[in-house]
Amino acid sequence: MITVIDYGIGNILSFINLYKRLNIECCVATSYQDLVGASKIILPGVGSFDHAMISLNRSGMREALDDLVVDKKVPVLGICVGMQMLANSSDEGELPGLGWVPGTVKKFDVEKVKQLPHMGWNDVVPLHASGLFKDFSETPKYYFLHSFYFECANQAHALASSTYGEEFTCAVNSGSVFGVQFHPEKSHHFGVNLLKNFSELS
Repeated sequence: MITVIDYGIGNILSFINLYKRLNIECCVATSYQDLVGASKIILPGVGSFDHAMISLNRSGMREALDDLVVDKKVPVLGICVGMQMLANSSDEGELPGLGWVPGTVKKFDVEKVKQLPHMGWNDVVPLHASGLFKDFSETPKYYFLHSFYFECANQAHALASSTYGEEFTCAVNSGSVFGVQFHPEKSHHFGVNLLKNFSELS
C-alpha cells in the first residue's frame, strides 16, 4: 500500500490519481492511525521549510513516521520541500528537520543563477545505480520549482544531480529513505516511471 501523507501541504490528489491510473493501491494518511499497514510512504511538500515542519509536527504523525521510517525501515519518498524536510536543518528556517538523511538545505547563490526560483524542466543525471531511476531509455527530465537545494553531509547519499548555475544534488538516498527535489507528479512519463519504480522497491 502506497500511503501519501496529507498534513495540509502539497498536491495529494495528483499522486492518488497517478497511482490509480497505474492500478497501484494508494491511500491518504491524515492521522497516525491511517499509517497502519503502510508499505511505502510519500511525503510531499511545498512552501517554506518551517511552515512544512510545523504542519507535520501538528498533524500528530511525526512520531509514527519516525517509527516506520527509522525503526521499521519502511521506504519513504520526500518530494520538493518534502525532500528538504529529510535534512537536519535548512538555511530557510529555524526549526530542525527530520534528520533522516544527514545534510543541510542551502539557498542557491544569486550571483550564479539567472533568477530564483529555479523553475521549469531540467535534465537529471543519476550518480549511481538505483531502483528509483531504472528503465529510462533517455536522460530523464523533470519539472523543478525551488530556491533551495539539499547539501548532503555525505556525498554517498547524493543519488542524482542537476545543473542550475552550478551542479546541485536533486535526489538523495540513505537506506530506505529517498528524496527528490523535482515534481514527478508534474513530469509526464518521466515522473510516472519514477513513481512506479518507487512502488516496486523492496
